[in-house]
Amino acid sequence: MRGKDEDTGDFLGPSRSAQRREALDVLELAKLLVELDPGRLAKLPLGEHLLPHIAQARRISSNIARKREIAFLAKQLRREDDDALDALRDALDVDGEAARLDTARLHRAEAWRERLLGEDADAALSALLDEFPGADRQRIRQLARNTLAERKANKPPRAFRELYREVRALLDADGAGGSGQPAGDESEDGLLQERL
Repeated sequence: MRGKDEDTGDFLGPSRSAQRREALDVLELAKLLVELDPGRLAKLPLGEHLLPHIAQARRISSNIARKREIAFLAKQLRREDDDALDALRDALDVDGEAARLDTARLHRAEAWRERLLGEDADAALSALLDEFPGADRQRIRQLARNTLAERKANKPPRAFRELYREVRALLDADGAGGSGQPAGDESEDGLLQERL
């Protein structure tokens, strides 16, 4: 029973309807977690204690038993603090901050790759090494040369993809420390990075 404040007459806690809405919201979150593929699930900020419950709910094929297991998962999720649930919802949200940051990092990696393959590749490599001093100059130069050779020979883009992975690893390792934005790039991603 939530009761009323004697002095002001205000209710002391959330109404039963608000509690029910919140519980149903967490239940929907639990259903979504069970339906996610394992690769995406591994990237979410989930506690290790929740993973066995998700795996158990996936294994169950009986509709009623699965529903009961998802309800139990929702109960476990409700024990988490609000910040953890908000972080989880944000990571699942396509328009969430985490998704925007990941997309911005992807675009920055693509911009660096294109710049490394452009006409002024030596200047781009120097700028990349200035931005990321721990980068392997020889490996990046080799991947850029192999990519250009692949394009000339009309081969599959193996080195092209490997160059992207190398640049992406540099950006991921750098995290929020540096902008990682190629100089002179005034795209939307540059504006997003400025907000960070």
